[in-house]
Amino acid sequence: MQGRERTKAVSRLLALAAAGCLGACNTVSPLVTGSIPDRKPPMVVSDAERDCLGRAMYFESNRSDEGGLLAVGTVVMNRLEAAIFPGGICAVVGQPGQFAPGVLTKPMQERDLQKVADAADAVLAGERHPKVGKAMYFHTAGRHFPYKNMHYVAVAGGNAFYEKRDPRSAKPDEAAAAPPAAVATYAAAPAPPAQ
Repeated sequence: MQGRERTKAVSRLLALAAAGCLGACNTVSPLVTGSIPDRKPPMVVSDAERDCLGRAMYFESNRSDEGGLLAVGTVVMNRLEAAIFPGGICAVVGQPGQFAPGVLTKPMQERDLQKVADAADAVLAGERHPKVGKAMYFHTAGRHFPYKNMHYVAVAGGNAFYEKRDPRSAKPDEAAAAPPAAVATYAAAPAPPAQ
């Protein structure tokens, strides 16, 4: 399968997986479902929107890490709810400079499609990563930036997730230019080696 054919196949697989599970079915492992304090109401979306969510989760996380998939999905949904980002999952994921180049067009590995479909369905059914909270930003774990407004909340799937906060209003222990080693992880995997 090449390019567009693979994309259509992924969309069909995501749609089929969701068809039986968006209502009351929960196909996510106990690791992901645990006790999640802020479960959102289920969301019904088009096949294209489901595909965009799954692609963002797949290409922006360590694909072997369910927590990483869920964390990226949580950020996408947080952005969807924020007025500063465009409406619709595909618009959020396709916004220039926000997600990996080609996230909406690159082919995915067939062996990962079911895991991605299950994780996307969990997010659409209201599951959220318990540590990401309202964070709308992340970068590759292990990278450091000099900005004082980055408040780190979690490390998962090879990424460090953070909220942007006004450094003047942050308490001294909240201001951090780099994710501290003590940031709680949730099924975190080591970051892939830099290329």
